[in-house]
Amino acid sequence: MNDQNNCPHLTTIGLSMATLPLLVGLVMVKTMSQEWLVWGEESEEIFRGDRLPLLNFPHDQS
Repeated sequence: MNDQNNCPHLTTIGLSMATLPLLVGLVMVKTMSQEWLVWGEESEEIFRGDRLPLLNFPHDQS
């Protein structure tokens, strides 16, 4: 019966110890998703055509 009295304390300690890694993981996931969004927007800018050089092709005037 002594083990049953200690069980709530062990559960509370275990839950307290698991909370910090969970919160850190959630913050990391949010940060990574924001970074991937920024990288995606930057890659769209690279492939947008207005910053590519203009090529001079010879024109056939026949």
